Amino acid sequence: MKNLKSFYRNYTIFIIVFCLFSAQMMAQENTYNQKSDFWNHVRFGGGIGLSFGNEFFSGTLAPSAIYQFNDQFALGLALSGTYNSQKYYYKSTILGGSIIVLFNPINEIQISAEFEENNVNINWDNRLGFANENYWYPSLFLGAGYRTRYVTIGIRYDVLYDNKKSTYADPWMPFIRIYF
Repeated sequence: MKNLKSFYRNYTIFIIVFCLFSAQMMAQENTYNQKSDFWNHVRFGGGIGLSFGNEFFSGTLAPSAIYQFNDQFALGLALSGTYNSQKYYYKSTILGGSIIVLFNPINEIQISAEFEENNVNINWDNRLGFANENYWYPSLFLGAGYRTRYVTIGIRYDVLYDNKKSTYADPWMPFIRIYF
C-alpha cells in the first residue's frame, strides 16, 4: 500500500511537472512563431511629375510610406527629388523629405498636415549675372480632401509660404494622394 501511495504521489508530481513544462514550451513556441503585425499597417504611395514646355523640363519623383494606426489616423514619411531646367536661364535640383499626418474624421473626408523641408540648389546661366543659390526651405501644408478607398483628391495650403524662396508657384496646391 505504501508503494502504491508513493507511486500515485510520484505519478501526480510527474503529471504536474509535465503539464507545466508543456505549457511553458507551447508559450515559447507561440511567442517565437508570432510574426510582427507592423508591415500589415504600412501603406506605400508617392508621386511622379513631368512637365515639358518651351525649352523647359521638370521631373519629380516622390516615394512615401504611411503607418495606418487605425481607420482614422496615419503617420508617414516621404522623400522627394525634383530637377528643373530652363535653357539659357537656370538649372535647379530640389531634394527633401517630409512628415505627414492624416486624419479621417469620417471615411470620405481626410484632413492632413505635412511638414516638408527641401534643399534648393539653383545654378543660373552665367550670362544672367545672378549668383548661384543653395538654401533650405520649409513648408507646412494644411489640407483637406475627399477620399475613396486608396485615393484622396483635395487641396492644401502652405502656411509658411514665401513667394521669393518657395519651390512652389502658389501657397494653394491641389493634390491627388494614393496609398496602397
